[in-house]
Amino acid sequence: MNVVKTQIDTLNAELKVSIEKSDYANKVDDILKNYRKTANVPGFRKGQVPMGMIKKQYGKAVLVDEVNKLIQSGISNFLEEEKLAILGNPLPKEDDHIDWDADVLEFVFELGLAPEFEVAIKSKKAITHYNIVADKKMLDEQVERIALQYGKLVPADKVSDASEITLVIKNEEAGVDNKTTITLEQINAKDAVKKIKAAKSGDVLELSTKELFKDQAVLARALGKDEAEVADLDINLNISIEGITNREPAELNQELFDKLFGKDEVKSEEELRAKLTEDAQGQFEQQTDQKLLNDVTENLVESTKFDLPAEFLTKWIRVSGEKEISQEEAAAEYEKAEQGLRYQLIEGKIIQDNKLQIEFEELKDFAKGLIKEQMAQYGQLNPDEKELDGIAARVMSNQDEVKRLQEQLMSKKLVAFYKENANLKTKELSYDKFVKEVYGA
Repeated sequence: MNVVKTQIDTLNAELKVSIEKSDYANKVDDILKNYRKTANVPGFRKGQVPMGMIKKQYGKAVLVDEVNKLIQSGISNFLEEEKLAILGNPLPKEDDHIDWDADVLEFVFELGLAPEFEVAIKSKKAITHYNIVADKKMLDEQVERIALQYGKLVPADKVSDASEITLVIKNEEAGVDNKTTITLEQINAKDAVKKIKAAKSGDVLELSTKELFKDQAVLARALGKDEAEVADLDINLNISIEGITNREPAELNQELFDKLFGKDEVKSEEELRAKLTEDAQGQFEQQTDQKLLNDVTENLVESTKFDLPAEFLTKWIRVSGEKEISQEEAAAEYEKAEQGLRYQLIEGKIIQDNKLQIEFEELKDFAKGLIKEQMAQYGQLNPDEKELDGIAARVMSNQDEVKRLQEQLMSKKLVAFYKENANLKTKELSYDKFVKEVYGA
């Protein structure tokens, strides 16, 4: 077998694969002999069917199958030996007149070649790297939330903004008779908020379901119904105020600190605030790292210019699916996929040029780190190393999980690389200002 490459241009090439009878004849004969041993043909004993009949019935199919195997292995070996980076897969040039009895079979395949390009990590214009700080206002709110969450409920005469209100909701015609507990935060209609704030235990109100709650799920739970049942519901409800309770904040003492973080891990409100700051910074870093990755990616795709074998890729998209699609559909699919393909090539070059590849042990340690974080959420702060190894081994036996972990770890590696090498300017701001600036919320 012989494989020869012909360069069409910098992004396109052809492979001519020549296969001689000697490349496949013995293999085909062996397969047909095995067929003969097991063939059941009326009028002949098993193993005694004439070879001519076997060849007539199965010869062409076996020949084609063996030739295709040779083609696949031949092209694969050639691409590896020549270190050819291709896009998509080789596409056979259509030939409706193959003479399968010829001494030499020739096949031509089109190749789309990956472009050669350089990546400039440092952009001319600096990219903003956000640093979110946990300000006093945020920490005050977190401490207040914790104190309320772990506080105790005490009966109240009047409804306040922080009250939990127990209601009995009825509408006989609609089959509603349900008890629920709500907060004013969940109420959508201002008129309803006003009426409930003015009420006291034992009062009965009449309110409409229309725009009563901000969330349909809360309305469904309040009425004891499925969400689908309340989607377009517009009825009046008879609502009795059965009870009003307020949360009395818990004391910021050692008992609470131990409950939150484990025995003696935190010993004062000052240490509590330091711990909350540390946890918040970790969460903020994940958000700012993702923002940085997105912004650098966008900049690299925009600034790194190279051509792609668009005609070849469009053809490959058209014919490589489960069923062939039209030229127009393939062109539309290519247009949607082009930016992603460009970044895949850019990312691949950055990884290769800067040796950012992931080693197995590195991936395993990363998986164990994530497992430890998850276990800590359930109070298991010091898991046994053997247990961690066992869980990590089970996780990494799942190929989908391995792929997900590789993507996560590579993102972390790329972010670290960009922080060191990209042209960045740091901007420090509060979380609220970050959300407003980045998301316009």
